[in-house]
Amino acid sequence: YWQNRQAIQGAALYDAVEVAARSGDQARMTQAFGDLKGKYAGTAQAGHAGLAVGAAQYAAGSIDAASEALTWVAKEAGDAGIKAVARLRLAGLLMDQGKFEDALRELAVSHPVEFDAAFADRRGDVLVLQDKRQEAISELRKAYAAMEPGLEYRRMVEIKLNSLGASVDAATVASAGVTGAAK
Repeated sequence: YWQNRQAIQGAALYDAVEVAARSGDQARMTQAFGDLKGKYAGTAQAGHAGLAVGAAQYAAGSIDAASEALTWVAKEAGDAGIKAVARLRLAGLLMDQGKFEDALRELAVSHPVEFDAAFADRRGDVLVLQDKRQEAISELRKAYAAMEPGLEYRRMVEIKLNSLGASVDAATVASAGVTGAAK
């Protein structure tokens, strides 16, 4: 009963966050998210709301507020997948700000294996921006090898590798140190 009640009340606050985010009401969104974190932090809705707040704040140009929301989700959300998404988004935000070492720290944290390819891809992006070409190629090869062969985004990773002068054949994927299908 208690868990059901928590989920229902958390869902109501999540809806308030969503409505406020869509309408651009920053004050209402911040208040609803604060209430959700304070009273129902353990619910799945709190993590999802934090991701929504982070996106809305970023779109509104409130980078610090977006970073704060994503940091909370990355540390406090109950679901490991939601935490991983928050870390990926936070790393992207830090990349945009030129805080490359901070971005790499976010990407070095343990995450579910399902996110290995996304984390490697994002690390590759950061390393390219740091002009660390060989390390970037290594990470992008890991990302490529970890992705399903039919996945559309895999082609994007291949393009990134090609732009760095690296090919994607069986030997390069094997040299990345991971198993996976190669083209």
